[in-house]
Amino acid sequence: MVAELWPGVPAAWSRYVQVPSSAAVDQPGTVHKWHLLDNSPDLEARGAEPAGTLLCVHGNPTWSYLWRTLAAAGSTAERPWRVIAVDQLDMGFSARTGTFRRLADRISDLGDLTDALGITGPVVTVGHDWGGIISLGWALAHRSQLTGVVLTNTAVHPAGFSLPPALKLALHPAVHGWGTKRTDAFLRVTHSLAQPALQPEIRAAYAAPYRGASRREGVGNFVADIPADETHPSFRALTRVAEGIRKLTVPVLALWGPKDPVFSDRYLRDLLQRLPQADVHRFEGAGHLVAEDRDIAAPVFDWLGVLHTKETPSASRPADTSGTAGFRPMPAELDDRSTDVSPAVVDMAPASSGKAPAVLSWAELGTRVNALAAGLADIGVRPGNRVNLLVPPGIELTTLIYACLKLGAVVVVADAGLGTKGLSRAIKGAGPDFIVGIERGLAGARLFGWPGTRILAGEASPARLRLLGAAHTVAELTAAGTGRPAPEWKTDPDADAAVLFTSGSTGPAKGAVYTHRRLAAMRDTLRETYNLKAGSSLVAGFAPFALLGPALGATSVTPDMDVTAPRTLTAAALANAAAAVQATTVFASPAALANVLATAPDLNPDQRQALAKVELLLSAGAPIPEALLTRVQELVPAAELHTPYGMTEALPVTDISLEQIRKAGTGNGVCVGTAVAGARVALAPLAADGTSGVEITEDAGVTGEILVSAPHVKDRYDRLWITEQHSSSLPGWHRTGDVGHFDADGRLWVEGRLGHVLTTPGGAVTPVAAEQAAESVPEVRLAALVGVGPAGTQVPVAVVETVNGVRRPGPADASLSTAVRTAVAERCGLDLAAVLVLPQMPTDIRHNSKIDRSALGTWAAEVLAGGRVSAPGARR
Repeated sequence: MVAELWPGVPAAWSRYVQVPSSAAVDQPGTVHKWHLLDNSPDLEARGAEPAGTLLCVHGNPTWSYLWRTLAAAGSTAERPWRVIAVDQLDMGFSARTGTFRRLADRISDLGDLTDALGITGPVVTVGHDWGGIISLGWALAHRSQLTGVVLTNTAVHPAGFSLPPALKLALHPAVHGWGTKRTDAFLRVTHSLAQPALQPEIRAAYAAPYRGASRREGVGNFVADIPADETHPSFRALTRVAEGIRKLTVPVLALWGPKDPVFSDRYLRDLLQRLPQADVHRFEGAGHLVAEDRDIAAPVFDWLGVLHTKETPSASRPADTSGTAGFRPMPAELDDRSTDVSPAVVDMAPASSGKAPAVLSWAELGTRVNALAAGLADIGVRPGNRVNLLVPPGIELTTLIYACLKLGAVVVVADAGLGTKGLSRAIKGAGPDFIVGIERGLAGARLFGWPGTRILAGEASPARLRLLGAAHTVAELTAAGTGRPAPEWKTDPDADAAVLFTSGSTGPAKGAVYTHRRLAAMRDTLRETYNLKAGSSLVAGFAPFALLGPALGATSVTPDMDVTAPRTLTAAALANAAAAVQATTVFASPAALANVLATAPDLNPDQRQALAKVELLLSAGAPIPEALLTRVQELVPAAELHTPYGMTEALPVTDISLEQIRKAGTGNGVCVGTAVAGARVALAPLAADGTSGVEITEDAGVTGEILVSAPHVKDRYDRLWITEQHSSSLPGWHRTGDVGHFDADGRLWVEGRLGHVLTTPGGAVTPVAAEQAAESVPEVRLAALVGVGPAGTQVPVAVVETVNGVRRPGPADASLSTAVRTAVAERCGLDLAAVLVLPQMPTDIRHNSKIDRSALGTWAAEVLAGGRVSAPGARR
């Protein structure tokens, strides 16, 4: 057994070094005793030559113990690294010097230590808290050795803001001495920031070097050395490092805990301005002690491995090398139709208002877009700036999107369907420079502290604008830009164009980054797959498609509905919208179509006639039963019905028509057809434990994770480096997280989500076939199959929502249970352990149809364990 000094730290790692000092604060000839953790003994025992050295620098009031997982991983990695985790002077178990060491001294100290250790060869610096800027100061002075930088929750500058409240309090004369030196309050508060709470033995290890006021002098001095303003003695050293790192060209990895009350996302945004090459991963839910909250060792060594094998494409297809050849920008259609007075966009007014629809011609839309672009440029919107749009679909949003695209700004779209917490997470994570919203959106921005200069889309009094913190209004900017040309800034096809957030139905919403080229490829794929030519007209009852009309050259109309709640679309609203533009195409989600059918009896003859002229109906977002599509066909008898399969990261991927669905018949899952124009689809076969590997196949009858390769796949996930590495781990392919198989005719069948696969004693079981079997029971409206029990021994449980509804959740009655069990057994050969009922399934808001199976699985386990029977969470 390896002897440990502290949990996770072998005694062999701990060592002391005598180091001559060159710091200005010390007298010539001063020598200090340093403590550090060094995994060299492990490497020597292996006979392994390290690839380089990780030089790890803690902040205040931690010590080298913070980096123990990196040291352990460095010892066992396939390409081992020497890890040297230092205790800064006056900190940890290093010497108490009796001097007040400022930032410049600490940077010198670190250089003295590495000189004494004789470190040569490649070095990657690793820093946390104020150790971040000290490590970067060392990096600037040792560029010939520097091969990379890793940062966790740190700052290199006040970032244009005042100090965080927590640090202001720690610096207050009434608190500073007592809180940082005389008592251990500062330590205890820092340790309490861990998410989840530290285990008692870990907390004790962090406190070990700081027992007694005399051992905490450095803690207090560290706090006092925070440069609160330009008059502070360390401000010049801070600025020298903050500006100097702009010239660093080495790879950078930033691992961040967004719940940090001190080094919040605003400091991450500042770092990214200075180090734009940085790979970033934000661990949702993690805080200041991110190295304790999450496993950072695995991603750090994965990142080092990527550096070793550079360069691999970061996205799901090889990097573009075609330049601007064949590239047509998204706003190009507006420029081409600048004199066209036919309708371009139409907003339907609420039926109860008695108002006529609002209409903009192509010429008017182009003029408004140019004017707004000029106005936005006047207030500093530049290529690459992020602009978050909190505006409902319609003329206003369309104008904003195309004005931003014309300027080369990056549109950030996160809709209200994420819920308040999800929306707040998304916006803070994206870090917009500007935020444009209706009054409710800007009220949220003020309440939750969302970043960005605020611009109101709407009208308000000066007092109201001040209350909202709005610096401008869209009307004001449009007026200011009227009559002036928009700036002619050249658009780089491979620059970021948009960050589109997923629905959050399978975890925290992820931002999918699209370049201008990939957005244009999405437009072109839709045009080619569905023959959406310029001059066509479409009803956009599904928000993503509302934004593509102008790029396609199609007249688009937004029906009278709340697009964040698809079930609010009525048959009358759909028909009125179709009549307004003589629509040839309709986009609507499955939940919207369900409500259209429910309200269809209210249609009058003119409305039915408008729907009878529709030639194409597309519905995406969730599987649609053939029976529902058949009923929809009766409403649009002349239309071809298609159900594209795709996701925010790649829309569309495959396509299938109602006729093809009928031809495919029933099977294991939902048949979604064949790949759309320009796309390829393949599978990574599932193992018995429900995971997918690295093999790629297109063979029939093999169940695996669905892979897609296409010009319109997202470029990457935004500030989720770990997630992106997994997503694009098979070069040229995007892992969708869905599972399915090909049939003998090459059609793709979706069997569920990878994360929802059950791992039973008999192997992996995908859920969709059993759910379809359960939904074949007349009393069942919706069904979800979940696994209960430990991985590898799970039992299948069906959770259903009935047609007539139930008042209370819990076990199904005997009759319904028997019917569901029988249907699932006959179709799938699966023996259900239980059948449970709910008044209403927990679903996402964007689609009103994606069931939260994770919540259901937890709930089902509690019910079957005899716990309190309550609903498994409300709609998010």
